[in-house]
Amino acid sequence: MNDLLAGLISAFHLIVTLDHDLVEISLRSLQVTVTAVVIAAAIGLPFGAWLSVTRFRFRRIAIAVLNALMGLPPVVVGLVVYILLSRSGPFGVFNLLFTPTAMIIAQVIIVTPIIASLSHQAIRELWYLYHDLLISLNTSKWQRMKALLWDGRRSLLTATLTGFGRAIGEIGAIMIVGGNIDHLTRVLTTAIALEVGKGDFPLAIGLGIVLITLAIAINLAIHILSRTEREGRW
Repeated sequence: MNDLLAGLISAFHLIVTLDHDLVEISLRSLQVTVTAVVIAAAIGLPFGAWLSVTRFRFRRIAIAVLNALMGLPPVVVGLVVYILLSRSGPFGVFNLLFTPTAMIIAQVIIVTPIIASLSHQAIRELWYLYHDLLISLNTSKWQRMKALLWDGRRSLLTATLTGFGRAIGEIGAIMIVGGNIDHLTRVLTTAIALEVGKGDFPLAIGLGIVLITLAIAINLAIHILSRTEREGRW
């Protein structure tokens, strides 16, 4: 108990004094995660909308596969990306392995199915409500998708937030493709694992506090934005 209390005190000291390593790792983690989520949302949201308004032969199978991909094992994703980006892989010429770019690629693969599946579920319900109206207006498929994406923006924001929460806590894939290199690919989750192994609990606890704080701050920001939007409608 005393060790935990001492660790918490030391951790808060590191946070208050803006420890260089703590700030650097936190900013890099935020940069990688936000970039990955933005890319994943740019892919997943339109795909979810397209899947809702489009009918094709193997649509049910595609939806089932998409839902199954939500549970992709991160270590498997990391292994596949590692093989693809390694020197003997098809994309080895780009020298992306053990770089933040490789970490972003891995996170995009993990997060995109989550955002796409959740957005499909949200937009599918809206499509049932507005199907007749949008058809009667003779809208194109893109116009239908655009209207549904805008009307369901709050639900889609929640889907994106879910993807962010999944990405910010990821460790398996980014450890494999990033290598946890100091001052280059070390992020919050990999740094916590490293510092615990080294016995540096104050820094590990400080990193953990920052990680939790980021997750809570994002959730609060989304909640405030959603509440403001609701109040603005009345």
